[in-house]
Amino acid sequence: MKTFISATAIFIIAAFLISCSGESEREDEHRVVDNKNKISYAKRFAIHRTDSCTIVRILNPWQGADNVENIYYLVKRGYNISVPDTSSVIYVPVQKIVCMSTTHLAMIKSIGAEHSIKGVSGSEFIYDSILSRNARDGIIKDVGYESSLNNELILNIKPDIVMIYGIGSESLGYVGKLRELGVKVMFNADYLETNPLGKAEWIKLFGSLYCKEAMSDSIFESVTDLYLQYKNEITGNDRYRPKVMLGLPFRDTWYISPGNSYISTLINDAGGEYLWGKSISAVSMPYGLESVYLRSLEADYWLNTGSAVSKRQIPIIDSRLASIPAFIKGNLYNNNKRLSSTGGNDYWESGTINPHLILKDIAAILHPELYVDHELYYYRKIE
Repeated sequence: MKTFISATAIFIIAAFLISCSGESEREDEHRVVDNKNKISYAKRFAIHRTDSCTIVRILNPWQGADNVENIYYLVKRGYNISVPDTSSVIYVPVQKIVCMSTTHLAMIKSIGAEHSIKGVSGSEFIYDSILSRNARDGIIKDVGYESSLNNELILNIKPDIVMIYGIGSESLGYVGKLRELGVKVMFNADYLETNPLGKAEWIKLFGSLYCKEAMSDSIFESVTDLYLQYKNEITGNDRYRPKVMLGLPFRDTWYISPGNSYISTLINDAGGEYLWGKSISAVSMPYGLESVYLRSLEADYWLNTGSAVSKRQIPIIDSRLASIPAFIKGNLYNNNKRLSSTGGNDYWESGTINPHLILKDIAAILHPELYVDHELYYYRKIE
């Protein structure tokens, strides 16, 4: 994988348009011929299908990235194209993949391509029972994590692609090492999407990688329809919007999700008012515990309570937390109902492609009168 700044990206795209087929220099032979994979909500990637290959652009793939663009050319097996950087060519359908996030596993499985998963990072955190068993049986190898990656094992797997997520530019270090070894690497920035449907739309990338565009489009369309249906049901009437707080402090610092975040959008669409809903930031915002505590006195509900599985665990962190109204009322809910025995949390695995289920869970918590018979799927009450 290669990182490009905007001017370089323009040059690469131009070069592609005159040489992608390797047979002709006529630009009109590389026109876009299929718009079915049009991206509607996601902001971090784009797909353009031509008559010779599919161009994928990954945009600003880590926190703090600015004008960073990674370009890939997805080429059907058996065909060749001419591009300046052959490491950006990925032959599809992908037959072997190494995934650095369990979110990627869920999307691959949703289109029936889980047989291609040959390596993961942190196999103990896999929730899916079949994939977890494959990891225990050695069918799926654990390749380690970032700077501690087992490069030799990855080379033995011979993946078509290693899919990673970047926390920061420091990720370029181990990515560069992999590329030096001839391994093709693709950044996945789904976790940076602020719109739940934008995050789910990354399934279209996997549809392109596995030549299952029609299936991925259909899945996303179904998810979108359900999400918008629930959102309209929830926000269709002018009803009371309870105030919501999130998380737990870590060493006297409370890392607050900003108002333009994924979870803030879910709370708003579920008919709630996030306490920090008006804040804007590209990263989580560090606050002192005292500051958050004072603001939390306004909260009606307390969601996503970290690793807490019972109420009694929360005051151990700080005794003042027991005096928060949401705590006293018992309005505590955590997104850890679906946990594996080794700590895998399905909220972070399949939840990305099921934002409609998360939305319905939160709406049923904040407005129980709307979904009286709904059994919480990802959430559970903390007692």
